[in-house]
Amino acid sequence: MGVSEYIYVSMTLSRQSLDMPCLHRKLSCCTLSNGHYVLNIDNFSGKLTAQGWLNYYIPAMQSQISQLQEQFQRELSETDLNEEQSVENLRLKYLGKKGLLTDLLKGMGALSAEERPVFGKQVNELKAAVLEAIEQAKEKAALNAMNKKLSIGKLDISLPGEGYRYGSTHPLYDIREEIIDFFANMGFHVDLGRDIETDWYNFEALNMPKDHPSRDMQDTFYLSQNAVLRTHTSGTQIHYMENRKPPIRMIALGHVFRVDADATHAPMFQQCEGLVVDENITFAQLKGTLAMFAQKLFGENAKTRFRPSFFPFTEPSAELDVSCVFCEGKGCRKCKGTGWMEIGGCGSVDPAVFDNVGIDPEKYTGFAFGFGLDRIAMLRHHIPEISLLTSNDQRFLEQF
Repeated sequence: MGVSEYIYVSMTLSRQSLDMPCLHRKLSCCTLSNGHYVLNIDNFSGKLTAQGWLNYYIPAMQSQISQLQEQFQRELSETDLNEEQSVENLRLKYLGKKGLLTDLLKGMGALSAEERPVFGKQVNELKAAVLEAIEQAKEKAALNAMNKKLSIGKLDISLPGEGYRYGSTHPLYDIREEIIDFFANMGFHVDLGRDIETDWYNFEALNMPKDHPSRDMQDTFYLSQNAVLRTHTSGTQIHYMENRKPPIRMIALGHVFRVDADATHAPMFQQCEGLVVDENITFAQLKGTLAMFAQKLFGENAKTRFRPSFFPFTEPSAELDVSCVFCEGKGCRKCKGTGWMEIGGCGSVDPAVFDNVGIDPEKYTGFAFGFGLDRIAMLRHHIPEISLLTSNDQRFLEQF
């Protein structure tokens, strides 16, 4: 023990004898004189050998553990378990940073290496017992507090709870996944393509050369003279045919962009286009595929109709109609009394498109089709305006 060191002691010191207990005190002076340590504590001066000091110090600390345990049990029994704060105050008194058990551990520095484990085990056992008793007391105090509130009627347990608000998938996502599942089960590969296309892939390779009147059918967002936001996913089919040889079965899904906006059209919407290329592919196979697709989306009673039309990349071309989902084909205001509603276009692949991607049009034939996911969602769920699908209005989305 150095001359300038300070330690915490729990020992029996008084002016007359070493038999009277005292609390923890900090040594204010410690000097060596003729083989004895001279201790000054609260104006007391006395001589005690180092071994003699330990002989008194160790039993005193062990005795204090027993005293603390008895003291805690007594104070716990006197604590008002109807008040949670009273239990918390008791916890802080014994287990807080300046608690009695914490102070007791500080005195371990004066013990020898052999004595510290024994003493530390006793303190930790007491600490665990105190902690367990405190937790039990806190639970009982919380229960008493709740019963008290119930008894005075401040808590109406008959009121409904707040509950949980559950999310749901977006109607466009549901349509998209159904389409993917349907065509994947028929052996179609799925390709997402890219949102930005060159003029070649978006127009020229699809039999729409520069300044051709067919380009007037769609107003386009141009990023540069040779780059556009794609107006359809047909460009993805060109990429696909350039990198693969027949037989080909694929669908291309993704966002497309057109300068158009009204109740049933939006400048950005989702589209799905399909392509089949092989030997001896016929228009009849196209009709059978799309008839099955319509029944999958709109029910087994859904009927299909193909009206002659024109698209630069298919010949012959047709518009695909399904029986009106609002009146079941009887005729109403929604379908303008016809009993039919248009959902997309289709046709046999034009031989000029095959020439642009290096596929022999004399050997291979094919068909293609395309439709808007937004329009299908509108028809299926009777949605009056396309803008609702992207408005993020929770009142609308909670209906699905």
